[in-house]
Amino acid sequence: MKFTGTPRIIFFLVILALNIVADQATKSMMRAHIGYYDQYFFFNNHVTLLRVENTGAFLSLGAKLVQPFRFILLTLLPAIALLGALFYSITKKGLSNLMVTGIVFCIGGGMGNLYDRIVRGSVTDFVHLKFGPLQTGIFNAADVSIMIGFGLILLNAFLRRNDDQKAEKTIIEDHSVEL
Repeated sequence: MKFTGTPRIIFFLVILALNIVADQATKSMMRAHIGYYDQYFFFNNHVTLLRVENTGAFLSLGAKLVQPFRFILLTLLPAIALLGALFYSITKKGLSNLMVTGIVFCIGGGMGNLYDRIVRGSVTDFVHLKFGPLQTGIFNAADVSIMIGFGLILLNAFLRRNDDQKAEKTIIEDHSVEL
């Protein structure tokens, strides 16, 4: 069953709101209870809570750009992309529930970070993971939402590809002629 029309919009808004609320609530808790660059280690130092204010994008890319380039690259273009994704996910017919959910997670995470950038001038990041030589940059709940969204979109593409291959195989088998 695919969500269409009003149920799709309601589903969209609920998932979007949950993503934004979770992101803003966790950032608010970090700002209230953890000082800049204070570190708290968990799970044998595999998880670190460390509050930083990121004026750039992922891994602080673009933080040293001068205005107006930083505004264009880190605020205006993401806002346009989010509006485009919002329009696409609401108006595009035939999108699977999985695809819509993935897009909504990406939009929710993007909106959470964009809100911070507009209101605070930076994005609050606070989680760092390290497992042996592998480690992440410092990230937040919005970044997790975006990654979950991309994961769902990739899963949708994989499942759709498999469905298309099965349908193609069925068509070929149905139309094959025995000699």
